[in-house]
Amino acid sequence: MIHLTRLNGEEFVINCMQIERIESIPESNVILVNGKHYVVQESVDEIIARTVEFNARICASARKMED
Repeated sequence: MIHLTRLNGEEFVINCMQIERIESIPESNVILVNGKHYVVQESVDEIIARTVEFNARICASARKMED
């Protein structure tokens, strides 16, 4: 899950595992696999960075569980 901000400043959390694609229009339009979409303030690169960080935390937690 990652935190994003709507254009009106409202923050929300989205399941980044459900992102199908992100378009820059010039705002970022996040389209989910179910067809829903969200226009957000964050740039495409910021959304990607947050998704990579989220996935890294998942991998790190899995490694700790193996020890």
